[in-house]
Amino acid sequence: MEAEKMELKLYNTMTQQKEVLIPITPGKIGLYVCGITAYDFSHIGHARAAVSFDVLYRYLKHLGYEVNFVRNFTDVDDKIIIRANENGEDPLDLSNRFCEEYLVDMGALQCLLPTHQPRVSEHMDHIIKMIEKIIEKDCGYVVEGDVFFSVDKSPNYGKLSGQLLEHTRAGERVAVDSRKRNPADFALWKAAKPDEPSWESPWGPGRPGWHIECSAMSAHYLSPKFDIHGGGADLKFPHHENEIAQTCAACEDSGVNYWLHNGHVTINNEKMAKSKKNFKTIREITASYHPLALRHFLMSAQYRSPLSFSASQLENSSDALYYVYQTLQDLDEDLSPYREALSEDGGKAEQTPEGKDIIKKLKSEFESKMLDDLNTAHILTGAYQDALKFINANRSKLKKMQKKQRMSMLVSLVEIEKAAREVLDVLGLLTTLSYAEVLKEMKLKTLIRAEMGEEDILREIEDRITARNNKDFAKSDEIREKLTRKGIALMDFGKETVWRPCFPSQADTSN
Repeated sequence: MEAEKMELKLYNTMTQQKEVLIPITPGKIGLYVCGITAYDFSHIGHARAAVSFDVLYRYLKHLGYEVNFVRNFTDVDDKIIIRANENGEDPLDLSNRFCEEYLVDMGALQCLLPTHQPRVSEHMDHIIKMIEKIIEKDCGYVVEGDVFFSVDKSPNYGKLSGQLLEHTRAGERVAVDSRKRNPADFALWKAAKPDEPSWESPWGPGRPGWHIECSAMSAHYLSPKFDIHGGGADLKFPHHENEIAQTCAACEDSGVNYWLHNGHVTINNEKMAKSKKNFKTIREITASYHPLALRHFLMSAQYRSPLSFSASQLENSSDALYYVYQTLQDLDEDLSPYREALSEDGGKAEQTPEGKDIIKKLKSEFESKMLDDLNTAHILTGAYQDALKFINANRSKLKKMQKKQRMSMLVSLVEIEKAAREVLDVLGLLTTLSYAEVLKEMKLKTLIRAEMGEEDILREIEDRITARNNKDFAKSDEIREKLTRKGIALMDFGKETVWRPCFPSQADTSN
């Protein structure tokens, strides 16, 4: 797909409106996203940011753009030092461990690896050089080995977040320092303290402040002026506001054309955060739900909107994806006897008119939603559901069709499957596993949530068969309902009974 022919509109936080994406260099996009502070397992708030910008990355590539995607790791920070001291561990060892754990979670969530994943500890030279430039421009000052940025020297400070300078709080993660010229001044460099990691600098040993890392690393990997900067909504102030001030002070030709911010994940109407101890880790959720179900849930609202976490929403996502994969698996099985005939036909047979219309609507609806600020809400409904219904309505009729009619239907079903897979791929919901393997994994997660084993279900099925043979239909219904409450549906096919996951009926899914 040619990027120039598709107008992608993105909501720019700086201008507070949707704008058509016009890259600085035609056909290429520079994208920087603030990553995690690596001191613990990541929670699903972190996952939402990762998935939101992974969708952007994937869609830009789908449109034909060459994307230079940079996402940093903060591996030098107060929180890391505190946790490391609690554990009796070296701070860099601790942060490295949780950087690796984060990448495991990202792999499970089908997030593509960025082009670059820089760490603060590996870019001290770039950070120090940028601080030196800021001081040279008289926008920073040294106090007893610490270096502060003077916000009074930044005339547009507060433009991104809408914060007036006189109303801003200190832009760092510690109490206000009386040595500052303005309470809103923030740390560029922190003088070394006992038992903390430090690096040599012109101002003495120390380590960077929180904000300077992103300015230095984005300038290094993308240039001081680039296309898109992303992050969570909580980063608008002070982090992104301070980034703008630093980069503008250090670099004459600087700026970000589009600022994108994803909404929070909330739990009990509060932002999910480690500081509030109301968070669910990615690892905790994926222990009992398939990672694709979590990814689907994280995309179930438009990325800028808040997303309320609940088990019932995860169940909805799990059920929706199971239906998609089961439909595609059933189609794959029904097409199997005709693969050779399709190969011999060599593309001579044409699709059915209805099949062509299904594909046209599916692609049109998908692109129109994604081009409108990546609106993934209800993305697998509407025309996508119509495509799945068409598959289910026609795959079982193949044997009864005449040869010419069957060949046209086969071609239609194959092309609809391709279109459905393409949508899943762009959304990051398609894995390298077969449909059957994904369904098997989802069933295993269902058993974990139901606290049952496969043998337990088979025993219940046998008991139900016995009850039906004895015409004890009340007991038969009781067994079915008991399993349905646990998220397990029994399906009768003649004399055979099989089970599949379903949304738990009358279950407590509030946790």
